[in-house]
Amino acid sequence: MTQLKSKQSGVQTLSGNLILDNHKLSYHYQRFQSWLDGKKIAPISVDMALTRSCGAMCKFCYAMVQEPQERTPIKKIDALNLLDDFAEIGVKAVSLISDGESTLSPAYAPFIEHASTLGIDVGNATNAWDWSKEKIDRVLPHLTWVRFTVAAGTPERYSEIMYKSSEHTDVFDNAMRNIRYAVDLKRKLNLKVTLGIQMVLMPEFRDQILPFSKLGVDLGVDYAVIKHCSDDPEGSLGVDYSQYNQLTELLLEAEKMSNEITKVIVKWSKIEDGNDCTYTAMYGPQFLLQISGSGLVAPSGMFFNAKYSKFHIGNFTESRFKDIFNSYQYDRVMKYLASPRFHAPSMMGSLPIQHYLNKAIDNHLKGVNLIQPADLSQPRPLHVNFL
Repeated sequence: MTQLKSKQSGVQTLSGNLILDNHKLSYHYQRFQSWLDGKKIAPISVDMALTRSCGAMCKFCYAMVQEPQERTPIKKIDALNLLDDFAEIGVKAVSLISDGESTLSPAYAPFIEHASTLGIDVGNATNAWDWSKEKIDRVLPHLTWVRFTVAAGTPERYSEIMYKSSEHTDVFDNAMRNIRYAVDLKRKLNLKVTLGIQMVLMPEFRDQILPFSKLGVDLGVDYAVIKHCSDDPEGSLGVDYSQYNQLTELLLEAEKMSNEITKVIVKWSKIEDGNDCTYTAMYGPQFLLQISGSGLVAPSGMFFNAKYSKFHIGNFTESRFKDIFNSYQYDRVMKYLASPRFHAPSMMGSLPIQHYLNKAIDNHLKGVNLIQPADLSQPRPLHVNFL
């Protein structure tokens, strides 16, 4: 892919440095060194969901190609046991994203509250459709960040992309009400939580780049981020990565809409990389693990689908996670992904959540660009436990 005109690995917000287009492994160098020394390590962060259910039907959603899976909500007791196991082995942060809308789960609020008591950071990506005032009041003080999925800046296109109908603009209005309530509550209570909206950009959504950016500024969120769209090896979502180059000027214009409250951020590096994969092994899952809303533990969401069962490690609703983590299957899968037998360009989809880690660790091992320990005497970036 042709080099784009700008790269933005982090932005200065009013509350600190927010890194959205890079990794933070330098701030966990001791664990990275342990891994380099051949020692077993716990993931630093886990991306997961508490259910596979979701009321949206987003055209860009990778979960669409992760079927078939069960959609039974995870029980509260299993969710809390999972957190206890995370705390015991050393997981530092959980992001509720993965392949379902976690706000729909009965375990949602108890999970976040319990994580807070254990000292585990929690972030949450949500469409905000079912994020009622009662839920917001209960969980917002305990969250590190919330990222709202906002597919477009206009009600009609938002509904068309996320609901497959331009007529149901009430879904947009409801989501915006909930987001505005959270923004107001953050300011009222002086909470440290970071609030942002995210657009998953497919080239055919180019007409919404500027309206989306304007919406972020109007909402008064901390950031509005525009990112790539991942696809599977078969190209099931039909993403034409060659078309991203034509969006450069629009994306640069969007960044210029930033103000002192809201930063418009483009994930340039992933958009530049597209489906060009420079690494063959997959090292990232050792540090950033993914779990499906069905309870399935797999190294990456790229492998949730049943056809990738050889990468499935267990299900925490059936076995305790600490037992899964200490199992032969866990070690076997992780070693296989990091071995010459695995070929990332042909054996997984484009731009997994661990892409930054995979690329950085691969370069480190090749001696191309060494990962250095962070200078801990300097202020740390926001959300440092989310890699």
